[in-house]
Amino acid sequence: MNRILIVEDEKPILNLLYINLRDEGYECACAMDGLEAADLLESRSFDLVLLDIMIPKIDGYELLDYIKPVGTPVIMITAMGRVDDKIKGLKKGADDYIVKPFQIGEVLARVEAILRRVGKTKTEYHIFGVYINTKHRIVKKDNRVINLTVKEFDLLVELVENKNIALYREQLYEKIWNEPFTGETRTLDSHIQRLRKKLNWEDHIKTIFRIGYRLEV
Repeated sequence: MNRILIVEDEKPILNLLYINLRDEGYECACAMDGLEAADLLESRSFDLVLLDIMIPKIDGYELLDYIKPVGTPVIMITAMGRVDDKIKGLKKGADDYIVKPFQIGEVLARVEAILRRVGKTKTEYHIFGVYINTKHRIVKKDNRVINLTVKEFDLLVELVENKNIALYREQLYEKIWNEPFTGETRTLDSHIQRLRKKLNWEDHIKTIFRIGYRLEV
């Protein structure tokens, strides 16, 4: 499970980030000032830090200087949205920069992208009452193991990792079956139908006309 440190002194924003990241399966720790964050970074290792700039005791820029030698990726989340502020943050070593107010879905997508880029991909997902472990290739619902074929499992993970994104039929087929999509086979469609039935996700895996499929969350 990926561990994320959230450094934010505004309680509502801190709670918003914590709840949504926790629900996505991340293990989260929180700090409301730079000194508390430095203590946590000293005592524990993290896969990613979400860092506000204007925080008490030690500001985000100074804390960034402390974090970067360790190599932990950092996403700065701040109300300081001027171009100069972004340039300063990125030049000091931030991996990404998000300006408040933000959409929580964008934050989650950027977190996933950074972790994927540094090779810290998630191995566990919880969604619609379904538990997915990509390391051990296990799927459970209501503590009951759901038996999926190899391709069904791979297709499920692809949909989950790209939730709310319309995936083209040929894109899905070529990714899962590792061969060119001719447009003649019904293999993908039949696998989607079986996934819907096994997981009871008829209302969640949407067919997008003339495009493909989307897991709607």
